[in-house]
Amino acid sequence: MRSAVKLSLASAFLFAVPALAQDTSLALTSSSRPLPWLCRQPAGAAGTVEEIALEPGASPVGITVGPDGHVWFTQPGTNRIGRATRQGVVSSFDLPTPFASPQGITAGLDGNVWFTELGAGRIGRITPAGVVTEFPLPQAGSAPSGITAGLDGNVWFTEQVGNRIGRITPAGVITEFAVPTPESQPRAISLGVDGNVWFTEQAGNKVGRITAAGVITEFPLPTPSSFPSAIAPGVDGAMWFTEQLGNKVGRITVDGVVTEYALPNPSSAPVAVSSGADGHIWFVEQGGNRVGRITASGVITEFDVPTVRSRPAGITFGPAGFFCLDGNVWFTERTGNKLGKLRLVTTP
Repeated sequence: MRSAVKLSLASAFLFAVPALAQDTSLALTSSSRPLPWLCRQPAGAAGTVEEIALEPGASPVGITVGPDGHVWFTQPGTNRIGRATRQGVVSSFDLPTPFASPQGITAGLDGNVWFTELGAGRIGRITPAGVVTEFPLPQAGSAPSGITAGLDGNVWFTEQVGNRIGRITPAGVITEFAVPTPESQPRAISLGVDGNVWFTEQAGNKVGRITAAGVITEFPLPTPSSFPSAIAPGVDGAMWFTEQLGNKVGRITVDGVVTEYALPNPSSAPVAVSSGADGHIWFVEQGGNRVGRITASGVITEFDVPTVRSRPAGITFGPAGFFCLDGNVWFTERTGNKLGKLRLVTTP
C-alpha cells in the first residue's frame, strides 16, 4: 500500500510542476538556486550524460520508474527484467518463458511492475523482490507491445498484431477491445491527464483514445505514413508523441487538435518520449543517436549520446523521492547495451 501511495504522489507531483518550469532554461549556472522540486544530488552541469553498462547482450528497450523508487527496464536480448538504483546498481531477473522478448514496461498502482512479452504473447508482472508471474493473452500471436497503468487500477496494453487494446486487472483478468481501423498496429500507450488512455497506431497513422469503458476515438495525423511510435502526457495537459518516419514530435490536445514539430536533423527517427522534471518533453532519436528536448512552444534542443550507434530506445523521468523529483531523464541504449542518464538542470 505504501509503495502505491508513493507512486501516486510522484505522479501527481509530476503533473503539478509549476508553470514556471516550462520557462526554465536548461543552462542554469552553478550560482542559480536549484529548482525546489528536485531531489538533492551531486553538483553538475546541465546536459551531462552518464552511462551505466549492462550485462552483455541485454539490449534494453522499455524503461520506467517503479513503485519502489528504482528504475526498471526490459532486456529482450537476455530475456530478463532489469532494475537499477538511482546510484546505478543494477540487478536482473530471468523470465520463466524462453524467448519472451519483453518490450514495454510500467509501474502498476498495485505496487508491482508490469510488462509486455512481445514474443510469448503474455503480460508479465514482477514484484519489487523479483517474483515474476505471466498471464497468457486469449489469442496467440497478438504481440503485446506498449503498456501503461490506468486510473481505474488496471493495466492497459496494446496488441500490435492482434489490433486490440487490452486491459488486465491486478488479478490477471483480461478484456480486449478491437481498434476500429483494421491492421492499425497499435504500439505505444499511456495514461493521459484527462483520465483516459491514449495510444499510437503506427500503421493506421493515427493517435487513439480509449475510455475506461472501452470506447475508442481515433485522430488521423497530418503527415502521411509518419509511423507514430511513442506517446506520453505533458504538464500542459496535452499528449506528446513521436513520429518515427515523419521525423517529428507531435502534440495532440484532449480535443484532438494536432500540432507537429519537425526535428532539425533528417533521419533522426524519434522513438520514445517522456515528460521531464523540468516541465519539458524529452525524447530519444534512434537514428540520430541523440536525446532531445522540446518546450511547449516547440523549441528543440538535442544532446549527443556518448556511445556511437547506441540506438536509444526508451526514456523516462528519473526516480522520485517522497516529495521531490530526480533531476535526470533516464534512457535505454539498445545497441550500446547501456542505461543513460541526462542531467536536466545545472545544480551547484
